[in-house]
Amino acid sequence: MYRLHNEKISKLCQDYPGLANYLNDVFVNCPNHYFQIGPRSSKLRFKLNGNFHQVVGHEVSDMALTGLNVNNERYKANHSKVQVFMLENDSKTIAMEVPIWINNEELEQAKNLVNNDAPLTGHIDLLRIEDNKIWIWDYKPNAYNEKYAATQIYFYALMLSKRTGIPLENFRCGYFDSFYAYMFKPAECNMDLNLLNEFL
Repeated sequence: MYRLHNEKISKLCQDYPGLANYLNDVFVNCPNHYFQIGPRSSKLRFKLNGNFHQVVGHEVSDMALTGLNVNNERYKANHSKVQVFMLENDSKTIAMEVPIWINNEELEQAKNLVNNDAPLTGHIDLLRIEDNKIWIWDYKPNAYNEKYAATQIYFYALMLSKRTGIPLENFRCGYFDSFYAYMFKPAECNMDLNLLNEFL
C-alpha cells in the first residue's frame, strides 16, 4: 500500500519540490489502469552495465533485520515488515510502495520494452533522501542472488525522473536484504538491449 511521511517530506524535500508534488498528487491522479495493462519493471530480464558497490552491514540492511523482528506479528509479508518499519522509524525514509510509470514515447530507453503502446509500470519499495540525493531502494529477501534487480531499479529511477522532472544525476539506486546492500548511480549505467529476453 502506498504511504508517505508528510513531516519528513516537508523537511527533506525542500530542494525537490517536484518530488514532493508528485508524491502528494499521485494519491488522486494516479492512472491506476496502467498497472493492469502494462509490463512491469520487475519483469525485465536483461542485465545492466554499471559500477555496483556491495556493502555488508549497511544501515538499510540493519533496519531490514530489525523490521522483520519488530513487525513479525504485525504483518504477514516481509516486505511490509521492512517497509513500514523504515517509514515509521528511519529519519531518511519518506515513502513506500510509490507508483510510477512511463509511456514508450517518453523515454528512449523504454521504446523497445513496451508492447502495444502499454506503459511500463512499477512500485518503488522505499524512497529515502540522503546527502540531498533521492535514493530508490528495493527490498530483496535474497539480494545476493539477484540477477536483474539493478535493471528493475534503474528503470524506477528513469520513470521517477520523468514524472518529477528531476535530472537522473540527482538519483541513487540500491537493493538490499538483511545482510547485503548493492548500490549504484543510474546516470552512469547503460544497457545492451540486444540482451533483452522476453518478459512476462
